[in-house]
Amino acid sequence: MSPDTDPRRTLSFAEVEQAGLTDWRRLFDTLRTRYRTGDFATGVRLVSRVGALADEANHHPDIDLRYPTVAVTLWSHDVGGVTSRDVDLARRISRVAADLEVEADPSSLSVVEIALDTADHEEIKPFWRAVLGMTDDPANDTQLFDLAGSLPTVWFQHTEPHDEPRQRFHLDVRVPPEVAQDRIAAALAAGGTVVTDEHAPRFTVLADAQGNKACVTTSLDRD
Repeated sequence: MSPDTDPRRTLSFAEVEQAGLTDWRRLFDTLRTRYRTGDFATGVRLVSRVGALADEANHHPDIDLRYPTVAVTLWSHDVGGVTSRDVDLARRISRVAADLEVEADPSSLSVVEIALDTADHEEIKPFWRAVLGMTDDPANDTQLFDLAGSLPTVWFQHTEPHDEPRQRFHLDVRVPPEVAQDRIAAALAAGGTVVTDEHAPRFTVLADAQGNKACVTTSLDRD
């Protein structure tokens, strides 16, 4: 059942998990799934059905129609996170997909966020907002996001002042929890190393053979 909450209140990871949305994964501040439609015509039918549900609910997802998949992203733009509105619509979309005998494959998803080390995010955020044409995240002063969904979120990660050439940008790769260990193992097999896993499963810091870092992250242990 849906969480009985204010429709404008953002939900925690645990609350979303309790909703039992087996077709969906919480990745950063969104609910996402990918349906394997098998052909383009089935994908069009699924998108049409989802569109009708969205209009009925007056709550509209981001949809990526491809051959042979349809990816759907749900989040409440007005509050910058997942709310009961998203949970309710996700459940309805799952029923429509089941009616069309379309299988969900949420474990194939991942989301990339760009993290920029800074001792003072307020000093540099206006520059990146302007140059990227992005928007302030209403729920997090340290983030910028793209309303069109084309660009990855930019997160300003606090760090102590330092000189170059220390790495300033790194990628945060958010994956479903069941995928994280396989993704880390593949990176290690490709010549990477673990910098630290003391915060796993929330995030594990990896580095390539030249020391450039990336984090494999999940939604676990974040509430």
